[in-house]
Amino acid sequence: MTDQNAPAGDASRYDILFEPVRIGPLTAKNRFFQVPHCNGMGYRDPSAEAAMRRAKAEGGWAVVCTEQVEIHATSDITPFIELRIWDDQDIPALARIADAIHDGGALAGIELAHNGPNAPNLYSRETPLGPSHLPVAAIFNDPVQARAMSKSDIADLRRWHRNAVRRSLRAGYDIVYVYAGHALGGLHYFLSPRYNQRTDEYGGSARNRMRLLREILEDTQEEVAGCGAVACRITIDELAGPGGISRPEIEEVLGTLGEIPDLWDFVMGSWEDDSNTSRFGPEGEQEPYVAGLKALTSKPVVGVGRFTSPDLMVRQVKSGILDLIGAARPSIADPFLPNKIRDGELHKIRECIGCNMCVSGDMTMSPIRCTQNPSMGEEWRRGWHPEFIRPKESDKRVLVVGAGPAGLEASRALGVRGYDVTLMEASRDLGGRVAKEARLPGLAAWIRVLDYRAQALADMKNVAVYRQNPVTAEEIIEYGFEHIAVATGSTWRRDGVARWHTTPMDIDPAAEILTPDDLLTGARPAGQRVVLFDDDHYYMGGVLAELLAREGYEVRLVTPAAQVSSWTFHTLEVVKVNRRVMEAGVTVHCNTAVTAVRSGHVTVANAYTGQETELAADSVVLVTSRLPEESLLLSLTEAAASDTGPTVRGIGDAWAPGTIAAAVWSGRRYAEELDAVLPSNDNVPFRREVTELALLPLIQS
Repeated sequence: MTDQNAPAGDASRYDILFEPVRIGPLTAKNRFFQVPHCNGMGYRDPSAEAAMRRAKAEGGWAVVCTEQVEIHATSDITPFIELRIWDDQDIPALARIADAIHDGGALAGIELAHNGPNAPNLYSRETPLGPSHLPVAAIFNDPVQARAMSKSDIADLRRWHRNAVRRSLRAGYDIVYVYAGHALGGLHYFLSPRYNQRTDEYGGSARNRMRLLREILEDTQEEVAGCGAVACRITIDELAGPGGISRPEIEEVLGTLGEIPDLWDFVMGSWEDDSNTSRFGPEGEQEPYVAGLKALTSKPVVGVGRFTSPDLMVRQVKSGILDLIGAARPSIADPFLPNKIRDGELHKIRECIGCNMCVSGDMTMSPIRCTQNPSMGEEWRRGWHPEFIRPKESDKRVLVVGAGPAGLEASRALGVRGYDVTLMEASRDLGGRVAKEARLPGLAAWIRVLDYRAQALADMKNVAVYRQNPVTAEEIIEYGFEHIAVATGSTWRRDGVARWHTTPMDIDPAAEILTPDDLLTGARPAGQRVVLFDDDHYYMGGVLAELLAREGYEVRLVTPAAQVSSWTFHTLEVVKVNRRVMEAGVTVHCNTAVTAVRSGHVTVANAYTGQETELAADSVVLVTSRLPEESLLLSLTEAAASDTGPTVRGIGDAWAPGTIAAAVWSGRRYAEELDAVLPSNDNVPFRREVTELALLPLIQS
């Protein structure tokens, strides 16, 4: 069956993506499947998660799933904020999410997880459980060990999982997951010879190591009893060499268990492997690992690949690799991706850039965010929608100065609202920092931030874009715009001020100092020996060190942090960044700060002891902090300071330098709030879900 409403032309090429797919007793209306993914909201913000999931269902995804849901107090992955189904008290929150998904028109899936030795149980303080006596595998190296599960523990686990299945059905879920993937689900650890060192019937051979998975799958099917479907998410290659789950073993698992669940969801390696960023892996990189596995089961297969190309999606199906196109990050960047493909509006797709800013929400225990989609995580909190925005409330004209990520998004969103918008850019090129940074090694996909917005603006008759048009405050006031947004960006500091140095560093005027701005505009060090001081800690220091090393410079990267680009821990990249920098030939000095710069050398100090030494340096690159380009904003604010003057507001880096995602979000916020009656800033500017006080005495006798 194909979508009879699909328009003629290019859209018909993708009809196969809109065929229904049977999943056990259920039918998915098309092949678009939002696989389980974290979001940093979970049990703390279930209404916010419900609204986020509903937007995806509304956007055409046939199946929308939760993140992993902890099934028991021994599966507590605090500090991370996922959903819980520990007891009946959790059902209302889970039901709210399932209801929202159904309201949007999709099937609701829930990923049940006992996290085993990945759960340090910091909140519950229960003893972690695993196949063997080993330290917990949580990412913070908690000083906790898991206890090898006894037969009684295994019986308990099976019962806890059955309880969770029953609660899932009561909450309204259609598809119930058994989670054995990513070195997160506890069943993964039983499958993996790296962690399973048992000598009983649950350890040793692959058949024994899959025994518990088989029992849990059969238990789940028995509990579901045809009232829904059972899915199994499983690691198909641990990418850990001879000691891990390998392709031959997973083929044996599928040969033995292939017909038990109603759906197989294949994942690659750890979460860091499966959610690789565009800097380190292309779209569809899982294909060589997944190819051929579908032939081992008659059940439908779903897999991911950061798919944004409809043609690549079609090839996955026609080549017999996948039955369902799985997506987490592409569904975050554009919840309406399926509908846009169906309607032949490919130019309107907000393609995922693969930066993993979405992952950073979960890693920092804060609500999900997205560089491309500023409404992500704000659907309930602020009432933002990925596609729709309230119409304009006046005929007042808006001037946006600066066509970087904040200015582009503000202009686009205001244009959607119906305002007459003028966007002025001082340079020839749109995009600001995005256009420059996308030329750095591995960051080419980031240009999609510009491409999507430039295309949208080109389609709007009510938005005028003027390039090579620098303006002064006096000229702007004379133009007579009623609203002015200043998005003039920021510049990298040359004085070393950041976290380590909060006042200017001791720098010899004769020393050559370069900043990222210099390198991004084509400047290069005059000498061969370069010291790069990174006190920014996100991607810039590492990627510039890589760039210069590959161009033949002798590069030493100095950082007070324990790792290069340490904040990329939150985007699952830090290991790959450090490997890439070292493989490029960069000499790394961690836990070290540059304290003085002289002509021909720098003085560095150990971050702990203060012990100083000198490093030869012909040139020094300072990747420290930025200053907002706020002179125009300050002049306009002063010139417009009257009851009859225009409103003036700084947005993006011109207001406070931050991430590209923060700049895009700032532009959307400006567009959302224009002409609105805003509450006092004494008030919380968004909705939040406050936990009710328990109806129990504080002290029980």
